[in-house]
Amino acid sequence: MKRLLKITFFILAIIFLIIIYARYIGTMGLTTKEYTIIDKNIPEGFDGLKIVHFSDIHYNRTITLKKIESIVKEINLIKPDIVVFTGDLLDKDAILTNTDYDELGKILKKINAPSGKYAILGNHDYEKEEENAIKILKNSNFTYLENTYDIIYDKYGNKVFIGGIGSVIQNKDDIDKALNSLSNKDNISYKIILIHEPDIADEIATGYKINLILAGHSHGGQIRLPLIGALYTPPYAKKYQNEYYKINDCNLYISTGIGVSTINYRLWDKPSINFYRINSH
Repeated sequence: MKRLLKITFFILAIIFLIIIYARYIGTMGLTTKEYTIIDKNIPEGFDGLKIVHFSDIHYNRTITLKKIESIVKEINLIKPDIVVFTGDLLDKDAILTNTDYDELGKILKKINAPSGKYAILGNHDYEKEEENAIKILKNSNFTYLENTYDIIYDKYGNKVFIGGIGSVIQNKDDIDKALNSLSNKDNISYKIILIHEPDIADEIATGYKINLILAGHSHGGQIRLPLIGALYTPPYAKKYQNEYYKINDCNLYISTGIGVSTINYRLWDKPSINFYRINSH
């Protein structure tokens, strides 16, 4: 009986320590995940293009202004050409003040990216305060892409297409509106699409000639177990939830995010940003 009690106590102690770790250590820090993408379609003037991709801050759950300042410093140390954000700046359950919105915008404005900063909203942004989320991004000098696109030029006049799709969960997505113009832009050899929910990648990658899709939303599951992976992922992150997939000739990369949603825990899934270096060979 005493042995059984000891074993039970030991198991409960381990569970308690894991919970404490997931709440107070698993949600802290920042990992930079670096990827090299080899694609012959990248134009000469963009060879070696550096992109930083971050997502799912869910501000004011576990992410404070001080943490965002450290994230901005980390991004700027990389010296990216382009920075993209794939949604859920805000959290539907977080309580924010006008001061929060102002300070958040001031800090994000410090991100440096000479070829452009681009952002879309996530399902929480639409559900929380859509207008404030857009205002923060625009005040931070991000180009807001909701079912629209921008063209980036190199010194030789070559073009990179970057488009953004609204949240499918919030019925804000219109893929055709954002991408139909591609049929008249055959001289664009490299095309990047930002989405929040990764499971709509199939429709994009099979319907259009896209080179790179960047997504968020899945959080990598937040709670992961060795050999098992994510215990749960949100809707529209069921098929695609891990870091990388190849769909036809399209690369899909998913940021596992910085903040948390629903529960304030991360386990074997540290907060992270993605850094891509795109080379022609």
